[in-house]
Amino acid sequence: MSDFAAPLQRLIEEFRRLPGIGQKSAQRIAFYVLRNSRDDAARLAQAMLDVKDNLGICAECNNISDGELCSYCRDPHRDQTQVCVVEEPHNVLPIETTRTFEGIYHVLHGAISPLRGIGPEQLKIKGLLDRIAKGDVKEIILATNPTVEGEATAVYLSRLLKPLGLKVTRIAMGIPVGSDIEFADEVTISKSLENRREM
Repeated sequence: MSDFAAPLQRLIEEFRRLPGIGQKSAQRIAFYVLRNSRDDAARLAQAMLDVKDNLGICAECNNISDGELCSYCRDPHRDQTQVCVVEEPHNVLPIETTRTFEGIYHVLHGAISPLRGIGPEQLKIKGLLDRIAKGDVKEIILATNPTVEGEATAVYLSRLLKPLGLKVTRIAMGIPVGSDIEFADEVTISKSLENRREM
């Protein structure tokens, strides 16, 4: 028997299905919705439906878009010679917030993971090769995550792209700014030494 009325229990269960939301968080969110007005609930529901109805995938880079092309691909001021390759659409924002990268993006929608049955053919690599074939691209920046899967994907792409005569670079990894060396693990320190640069 449920501790809550059926509609509230159903709402809690739906919130629990969201990533990172446990039972307590789901209950807090559900009670927040319950306390607020019907108009607030309607706005929340409409925002969720709008995301499903009005967003798609950019035909050029596979980023989330509200049109055929995303805002980065539509921007004529972006440097078309540099392509930053990321695993997922949410990986674009951290790069954009630096305000230092002026190129374009390519979203793979995943990373190579044999244990989960994800090979290169499941990733959106063909579109990247098609963009390169147009002849404008000079550098590919591999910004996949510093995980086993991200590294495997970066190595695979590097081996695939280098024979095409492109400059293929990998984002540096190592000790984050503001942290202490004594708390870094050996892999992080190893990457920091490997990615050192001249001052």
